[in-house]
Amino acid sequence: MSWKGLLLAGGTGSRLEPLTKAVNKHLLPIYDKPMIYYPLTTLMLGGIKDVVVVSSPDALPQLEKCLGDGATWGMHFEYVEQPEPRGIADAFIVAEKQLAGHSVALILGDNIFHGSGLRLLVQEAMRDHSGAQIFGYGVTDPSAFGVVELDREGKPVSLEEKPTDSRSNLAVPGLYFYDEKVCEIAKALTPSGRGELEITDVNRAYMSERELSVTEMGRGIAWLDGGTPESMFDAAQYVHVMQARTGIRIAVPEELAFHLGFIDNTQFARLTASGPKTSYERYLASLA
Repeated sequence: MSWKGLLLAGGTGSRLEPLTKAVNKHLLPIYDKPMIYYPLTTLMLGGIKDVVVVSSPDALPQLEKCLGDGATWGMHFEYVEQPEPRGIADAFIVAEKQLAGHSVALILGDNIFHGSGLRLLVQEAMRDHSGAQIFGYGVTDPSAFGVVELDREGKPVSLEEKPTDSRSNLAVPGLYFYDEKVCEIAKALTPSGRGELEITDVNRAYMSERELSVTEMGRGIAWLDGGTPESMFDAAQYVHVMQARTGIRIAVPEELAFHLGFIDNTQFARLTASGPKTSYERYLASLA
């Protein structure tokens, strides 16, 4: 069973207005790159070349202009409309045709992951094509997230969406791995009180069948998001500090495509053939 990536770049971006009045929030900058580069490269770490991008009808042309068809990175991108924001799990329904017969790695377009163990974590999650794999990340305020509770053996016993009195401090980040049953599970859901198809309910369905695995993200992995001006600023500062200190850029699709073997030396050299004009292009030229 092969894998496909599902990159959810929908939503209204209302918490970021007026920044998002004319531009999809996933194209806003996190320091020196569009926000969408960060979740995209997380999928690439697992060796995923086929990615389905789901967003609103007005945003899809913007996203396609930014990413193209993926060919220059040795990848293949498909774009699917989500006519209205009906929840994360609705992405499986609108993209059912593109995902049929595949295991699915879903990532939210405003979730940013970074750390030395990230590649191994993603690869381990993709090793088993049965059931579902999610993550737990310790936070100080669980009420802002979907939360998972584990028993002494590390198995999930409950899932709550933004609980006011949580029994756990393990938030569920926006990175999920599912087998080919996920589209059927999503279609069987009923909308929540918010009128949305909740990803937590998808996870509950797998948990009820004892097919849900949870791995805690260690301290070596940073999880940030770009949902508010404050969180975008924090994420940009993090990226700036890490890049300035190490000289290695975070979330560069061209670099990853080369190192992962998606493209060869000649194809990579072609990406910088016109000569560097920006610091980003100079970085790529230095690698070439």
